[in-house]
Amino acid sequence: QVQFVESGGGLVQPGGSLRLSCSVTGVIFSSYNWGWYRQAPGKKRDLVALITKTDESTYSDSVKGRFSVSRDNATNMIYLHMNSLMPEDSARYYCNAPTGLSDGLWDWGQGTQVTVSS
Repeated sequence: QVQFVESGGGLVQPGGSLRLSCSVTGVIFSSYNWGWYRQAPGKKRDLVALITKTDESTYSDSVKGRFSVSRDNATNMIYLHMNSLMPEDSARYYCNAPTGLSDGLWDWGQGTQVTVSS
């Protein structure tokens, strides 16, 4: 059974930074592309960052230049480094193997809440 445990969220002021972590278990981690998604209240879940098996990364326009995704195949971890945070980045953040812009391959974890506010 594949499980995700996201952590690292919190309350941060506009312009601040956070690093999110995602622990993945129950799968051959190195065989998959991985993504970070976010979902704000009343909105659908959106893919914001993707990292491939070959370490190539892509980002949504809303976070490009501010967020950076990385992976560690030795520890089955995915990271999202978030800089220059804005109030519109406030959302619950999740990780999964992407099957689409809103969908993941497996059941979702609990996510980690990011709130950007002064």
